[in-house]
Amino acid sequence: MIRGLVIGKFMPVHNGHIALINFAASQCDELIVSMSYTDYDTINFQLRFNWVKEIFADQPGIKPHLIKDDFDNELLPLRERTRLWANKMKQQYPKIDVIFSSENYGEPFAENLGTKHVSFDAARIQIPVSATLIRTKPLAYWNYIPKNVQPYFVKKICFFGPESTGKTYLSNLMAEHYKTSCVAEAARNILESNVFTEDDIVNIALTHNTSLQLKLQTANKLLFCDTDVITTQIYSQHYLGVIPPMLHEIENNTKYDLYFLMNIDAPWVADPLRDLGERREEMMHVFKTELDKRKITYIPIQGSYEQREKSVKEAIDSLLRKF
Repeated sequence: MIRGLVIGKFMPVHNGHIALINFAASQCDELIVSMSYTDYDTINFQLRFNWVKEIFADQPGIKPHLIKDDFDNELLPLRERTRLWANKMKQQYPKIDVIFSSENYGEPFAENLGTKHVSFDAARIQIPVSATLIRTKPLAYWNYIPKNVQPYFVKKICFFGPESTGKTYLSNLMAEHYKTSCVAEAARNILESNVFTEDDIVNIALTHNTSLQLKLQTANKLLFCDTDVITTQIYSQHYLGVIPPMLHEIENNTKYDLYFLMNIDAPWVADPLRDLGERREEMMHVFKTELDKRKITYIPIQGSYEQREKSVKEAIDSLLRKF
């Protein structure tokens, strides 16, 4: 039996890694995919390992393994450094017959392990990407990110502000324009009036969060959200005088990449859930204060609907260029 080895941090795993691993698997009977990690990695190691396992779940000859990187020394020359790796691999795994890599460490690592090395696309001609490039500009390299990894890099954009300021209109419009999804305001599908309970508030927050998590799985680079859980907190405090703890838990676990704070200079449009038309300035102050006290950076949006649309698109296009 021929046993191969591929090593990496897979931070994140990308299409280049997948091509390397599939190539290696085609050349041997069993392939060990050794994912190293530290406690300081910028992407959680268990999440990364789950990505790898999911991608190769239907290929029993590929054996993902997790190994803590407490044996490396980046200060050493490559030959001495890879000797440390080889010693650890000998302790950790059965005899390796061949190492597969796309890196310059391949040859000295194989020599130290007493095996041969097979290089794959070292010049990055077939798949011109790296994990560093993806971490730096994930939206620019979107098509090189596996489907099960893409949700991690989706940029979440929140339209935030008082009633009747264009949040729903713009979230739907932007989702259509950028060919992606939006998360609807959950309250409108749950409430018939502004008479509600704490249980209703928790249901609204959980429904919105569940929808957000589901939409992340298929979003195309961006996910537009009509309000957030801070908004639910504001209305819970306003109508009930209390904020259920669950809402703070959801907030702590859900971070947005961009906030638009919608100004109240848009025309007031009444409906059964809007009863604060006479208190727009007061509510505008409340919404702004909630962002300021959390030190959340936001882009103010004001003017006509045409001006709002233009300002939002300019900000999103800038985000796309950055990432």
